[in-house]
Amino acid sequence: MKIGLSYDIKQQAAQAEGVPDDAFEEYDSPETIDALSAAISSVGHQVIRLGGGGAFLSNAPKEQLDLVFNISEGTGNFRSREAQVPSVLEMLGIPYSGSDPLTLSVCLEKSLTKQLVAASGVITPKWQVINSIEELEAHDWRSFPFPAFIKPVHEGSSKGIRNISRVDDVSALKKVVRQQVNLYAQPVMAEQFIAGDEVTVGLIGNAPVGVVGIMRVLPRYSRADFVYSLEVKRNWQELVQYECPAKLDHIVLQKIDAACLTAYKTLGIRDFARMDFRISQDGTPYFLEVNPLPGLNPKSGDLVILSQAMGWSYEKLILAVLNAAIGRYGFVS
Repeated sequence: MKIGLSYDIKQQAAQAEGVPDDAFEEYDSPETIDALSAAISSVGHQVIRLGGGGAFLSNAPKEQLDLVFNISEGTGNFRSREAQVPSVLEMLGIPYSGSDPLTLSVCLEKSLTKQLVAASGVITPKWQVINSIEELEAHDWRSFPFPAFIKPVHEGSSKGIRNISRVDDVSALKKVVRQQVNLYAQPVMAEQFIAGDEVTVGLIGNAPVGVVGIMRVLPRYSRADFVYSLEVKRNWQELVQYECPAKLDHIVLQKIDAACLTAYKTLGIRDFARMDFRISQDGTPYFLEVNPLPGLNPKSGDLVILSQAMGWSYEKLILAVLNAAIGRYGFVS
C-alpha cells in the first residue's frame, strides 16, 4: 500500500517575550518520523512523507494515497487544531489512521472530555473552567477542594503542566491561573488534585479494543505531591521509573480497564489512544484526560515505553495501529 505520513516537526520556539518554552512541545522530532517510516515500510508499504501545515496541503492531493498515517498536531492555538489534517483528508476522500475530527476536537478540550466521560459513569476529579481573569476573581472558591491542579484547557504533551501547577490555596491558584491565561491565551482548568499513583494506559484497536498495558509512574525521589510534569517528562530517565505491568490490586486494575473502555467508546476514539489516571488512597481510579494522538517517539513516548515493557517491538506497535485503521476501512493488509 501507498501510505502517506502526516506530521509536524519540532521547531525552536520564538524567543519573543511571553512565548512559553513549551510552545512546540507537541511537535515531533525527525527521529520519530524516521522511525515511523522504517516501521511502516518494514512490511512492504511505500511511505510518502507529507509533512504538516502548508506542505501537507500541497503534497496530499498530488499523491495517489491508499491511506495516511496521521500524527499531525495541527497549527495555531485553536482547540480544534488536531482535527485540521483529518478534516482535509475527509474532504479529499483519503482514508487515515486515528480518530476523526470530532473526537480529536473534543478530546483536546479537557472540560468537554470530562463532561462526557463523567456522564458515562467514569469517575473524574472535580473541576472548574476559568475563561478570563474576570471570571477568576468573580468565582467563589470557598467550596472548591484543595489541593488543586491548574492546566490549560486545550493543550497536549503536558504543555502548561508544571511543578508549580499544584496549588494549596486560593492565593496560589489565582497566581498560576493568571500566568497560564497570559501565556497560553486560552481558558484554564482548576482540577481537584488526587493524591496517589499516576497511571497511564495504552489502548489499541476498534472492535475489540485491547489494553496494551497499564503503566505506573513512580518518582525516584518519593513525594506525596508528585506531579508528572513537563519538567519531569523532559528528564524522565533520572526522575521517574516506569512500572509496567503496574503492580496494583487486581480489583483496581479491573476498574482502570473498565473506565478506559467506557471512555474510549463514549468519546468515539479509533485505532489507538493513551489515557491518564490518578489512583486515590482507597484505590479509586480518577480519569484525568485522554490523548487520541499519543506521542510515538521511539525512545520517550509513554505509549512506546509501556508497549515495550509488555514485550512489543516498536514495529509491532506501529503496525498494530496501522492495521487497526486498515481493517476499519475494510482493506486487506
